[in-house]
Amino acid sequence: MEKKKKREPHMAAATLFLLQLLPIALALNQEGLYLLQAKHGLEDPLNALADWNPRDPSPCNWTGVRCTAGDQPSVTGVDLTNFSLAGTFPNALCRLPNLSFLSLSFNYINSSFPDSSLLPCSALTHLDLSQNFLSGPLPSAAASLPLLRHLDLMGNSFSGSIPSSFASFPSLQVLSLTANNLNGTIPPFLGNISTLRQLNLSYNPFAPGHIPTTIANLTNLEVLWLAGCSLVGDIPPAIGRLQKLINLDLSENFLSGVIPDSLSGLSSLVQIELYNNSLTGRFPAGLSNLTTLRRIDASINHISGPIPDDVFSIPLLENLHLFQNQLNGSVPITAAMAGNLTELRLFGNQLTGPLPADLGANSQLRILDLSDNQLSGEIPRGVCNGGTLRELLLIDNHFSGGLPPGLGQCRSLTRVRLRKNQLSGELPVGMWGLPHVWLLELSDNSFSGTITPDIAGAANLSKLLIDKNQFTGIIPPEISFLSKLYELTANDNQLTGPLPESLGKLEQLGQLDLHNNEISGELPVEIQSWKKLTLLNLANNNLTGGIPAVLGNLPVLNYLDLSGNSLTGEIPVQLQNLKLNQFNLSNNHLSGDIPPMLRNEAYRTSFLGNPGLCWDLSGLCSGSSVIHLKSFKFSWLLRAIFLFAAFIIIAGFALFYYKHRIIKTAKEQDKSKWILTSFHKLPFSDFAILHSLEEDNVIGSGASGKVYKVVLAGGEVAAVKKIWRTTKRVESDPRNQAADDAFEAEVATLGKIRHKNIVKLLCCCVHRDCKLLVYEFMANGSLGDFLHSSKARFLDWQTRYKIAIDAAEGLCYLHHDCVPPIVHRDVKSNNILLDSEFRAKVSDFGVAKVVEGFDKGTRSMSVIAGSCGYIAPEYAYTLRVNEKSDIYSFGVVILELVTGKRPVAPEYGEKDLVKWVSGVIQLKGAEHVIDPGLDLCHREEIAGMLEIGLKCTSSLPINRPSMRRVVKMLLEVGGERTMKSWPREGKLSPYYEDERSVNLGIQ
Repeated sequence: MEKKKKREPHMAAATLFLLQLLPIALALNQEGLYLLQAKHGLEDPLNALADWNPRDPSPCNWTGVRCTAGDQPSVTGVDLTNFSLAGTFPNALCRLPNLSFLSLSFNYINSSFPDSSLLPCSALTHLDLSQNFLSGPLPSAAASLPLLRHLDLMGNSFSGSIPSSFASFPSLQVLSLTANNLNGTIPPFLGNISTLRQLNLSYNPFAPGHIPTTIANLTNLEVLWLAGCSLVGDIPPAIGRLQKLINLDLSENFLSGVIPDSLSGLSSLVQIELYNNSLTGRFPAGLSNLTTLRRIDASINHISGPIPDDVFSIPLLENLHLFQNQLNGSVPITAAMAGNLTELRLFGNQLTGPLPADLGANSQLRILDLSDNQLSGEIPRGVCNGGTLRELLLIDNHFSGGLPPGLGQCRSLTRVRLRKNQLSGELPVGMWGLPHVWLLELSDNSFSGTITPDIAGAANLSKLLIDKNQFTGIIPPEISFLSKLYELTANDNQLTGPLPESLGKLEQLGQLDLHNNEISGELPVEIQSWKKLTLLNLANNNLTGGIPAVLGNLPVLNYLDLSGNSLTGEIPVQLQNLKLNQFNLSNNHLSGDIPPMLRNEAYRTSFLGNPGLCWDLSGLCSGSSVIHLKSFKFSWLLRAIFLFAAFIIIAGFALFYYKHRIIKTAKEQDKSKWILTSFHKLPFSDFAILHSLEEDNVIGSGASGKVYKVVLAGGEVAAVKKIWRTTKRVESDPRNQAADDAFEAEVATLGKIRHKNIVKLLCCCVHRDCKLLVYEFMANGSLGDFLHSSKARFLDWQTRYKIAIDAAEGLCYLHHDCVPPIVHRDVKSNNILLDSEFRAKVSDFGVAKVVEGFDKGTRSMSVIAGSCGYIAPEYAYTLRVNEKSDIYSFGVVILELVTGKRPVAPEYGEKDLVKWVSGVIQLKGAEHVIDPGLDLCHREEIAGMLEIGLKCTSSLPINRPSMRRVVKMLLEVGGERTMKSWPREGKLSPYYEDERSVNLGIQ
């Protein structure tokens, strides 16, 4: 009786809705009315269901509706995948008596899921609600559906444990609960679903637990996907009983112990994924019995011992990834006989000895990465015999001899990295001009010969790194054909001749390092076209002539070293325009006055060994060709100047003394009440700061206070943030309390942090009515101000990428290396500051929160913190804070860097940047969201970073990568392609200079 009463309101609402439709839907059958009722409870922003017309006699021609054939068709399927529908689950669909297929995946259904919703769906065989916002406990009633074979709930926000009713599915074949918020452990009772073929539980925050041995009872299982499930302990040998298993994925857990030999009995296996665990012992032998096995990945573990000979005898083996383990011994000779091998990644081990002489000769090898081992001997001659080799990565080994001649004809190559070996001889004919290579790194070997004119054919070359070799001859004029060249590093060779004028055509050039060669002639004036150049090092050559004045017009040059040459003439005054971090003109034959703005202590050592230069800070030099102090002709003028200067000094001193007394009276009367707390060694006092807090020095103003630029007596520059207070008297004013809270949060957070990518808090000053925070000064202000102004033209792609890396490493430190972790809660482009070299640092910790371990769940905040356009969707309505909120906000910053657009703008309508980017990509493609000011020669890198931004801004928190993974992905995508597809994120490789240990820069 009570259940009947509960149904009455729903029945009444449904009856009312049907009565409203009655005048226009007299011809529509009952199933159509149920569908219209379902549509009535959904939001349809794309108008995808526009053809659901109540005047139709049947719904069988409506979008997403499938019916049986015949005179009286009945609805059997509803597929509304990826229609951007929102609202609650449409219960009315379960009134369709013959509905067997229902998919609402990739929408915005955001309700909880009452068990009663599914009970009427007795005919369902396929239910797909993946990639929505469904929350609450899993629907235990799903196990009561007698015909259900496919249940996909992945990518939602379901929480709690897997209900015990799931043990009783009568005919379920696919169970996918991937990427939810499920906790507890993986229950053993799942082993009771004897019909199961796929069990997908990956990427849930389960409590640490073992792999249930009962899973071995699922003898029909084909896919076991338990990646990222916090699994601990051994891999149970009983898994060897799953004779139909095709895909075994236990990656990204905490599994230990050895890989069981019983895996060799899984005769149907195609893929084994065990990467990123703590597995030990030897890699198992006997896998050659697996005639269908194609891919093995046991990388990033602690596996030791030699590689078994028979692993390369697996008949269909395509990919073998055992990198970053502790393997020793040699690469088995059987590797040369693996006819289907396309990827061999063994980097980061302790392998020794020569490679098999025929490696690659009998296969279509695409990627060979053996970096960071102790391998020796020659590179196999037939490594590119298959004509498909794309990446040859042998960094940091002991290879010797010359390069195989066949590499000169290996036109499929895109990356060649041979740094730090003992290779010698000339490069094979044709290798300088390979058309698809974008990275050629031969550094730190003993190569000889010349750079041939063939280099004109290397149309995609972006980085040419040939330093520390024995190359001779000139830089050929044909280098001008490398329109995508960004970095040319050829220092420590024996290059001769002048710099070709054609170098001026390389408009993408960002770094040119040719120091320690024998280059002669004058600097060409054509260098004025290098608008993206940040580094120019031509030290220790034989350059002559003067320094071109156009050098001072290069907008982003910050490293200039022309020392150790034979340059003559005066230093162009235009060099004052440059913001130089490294500057050296020493040991030349320069003369005349040093330009005034370069005549300071910061550049004291930049002009040594130039006897004709005037260095005296007064500008009056005994050796100056401009002013001759011994000339009696000007002695009277000098006396007059000195007398006038003395008068000015005395008058200025008097004025300073007068002002000083006034300031002292006004500001020092409460001297004893100021409290200064320093976090670093300070070269100034608190009153030196107080005296500079004038309106003329204000450089910013925000919700929490004003920011002043303070230049102190010793030349130090600091940024001082003065926290707002609404009144001096009313201590209970909530706005004062908020200001106090912001101050205390920032001090508590920044005072203990030491990281190169987090702004340094030097000290704080506290008074009853005033609170000051003193930071290091960041010359280029905030990323937001720089990016969304006319100055954005100075932010080329390489600079934007570097900024993203810097900011990501700062946030990674907060999330993963602080104890306890810290959530920033207001990540945005205006809180990422840039110094004079465009190094980025995270700032403004006024709303940061310490979280006692993210693995213990989230904490609820009483108010929303953050900025419009950056707030994660779940944060806005749940107030639950964890690191995923920061990751969403950082994803918005990445999208800003890629698109050049603000997070909110009128052009988006009611959308924000995230939704605008997603919509444009879906309708037009990714190229339509990229900032038109960016050079598309970096198209692949930009696309990769765009994809990272979209991952970070996933509507489902569980789908967002951790900041540690974001850093790794950014390192890999920045001109260094990822090793696996994007869902397999987070793997390390030696592709980046220091990736082997990923130093996050803790100071």
